[in-house]
Amino acid sequence: MIQFCTSRLKSLACALQGMGLLVRTQPNARLHLLAAVLVCAAGVYLDLSRAEWVGVTAAIVLVWSVEAFNTAIEQLADALHPAWHPGIGRAKDMAAAAVLIAAFGAAIIGLLVFLPHLAALVR
Repeated sequence: MIQFCTSRLKSLACALQGMGLLVRTQPNARLHLLAAVLVCAAGVYLDLSRAEWVGVTAAIVLVWSVEAFNTAIEQLADALHPAWHPGIGRAKDMAAAAVLIAAFGAAIIGLLVFLPHLAALVR
């Protein structure tokens, strides 16, 4: 049991190291972090419902997850084939497209959740 717990703690440490590396080395990850902080602050200020928080949280988690996968794919591709290769270029472009799709989806969720609250403030 102790070995199992130690192994899980090491896995957690590796994951946290990866998150730190993602934020330190990727400008888009820092942009996603800023957006997540601002969205959460707005959500607290506007007193979002539990269901609204579920949608906002899911959007944030999706964007962060896809950004991490995109970065992992880019890092792995660069390590395996440092020279430019059209197939690797296409794979990296498609991984970047996945981030863009997730970000657009998150923006739509944000509009659906926040616009009614903002409209109520204007009235």
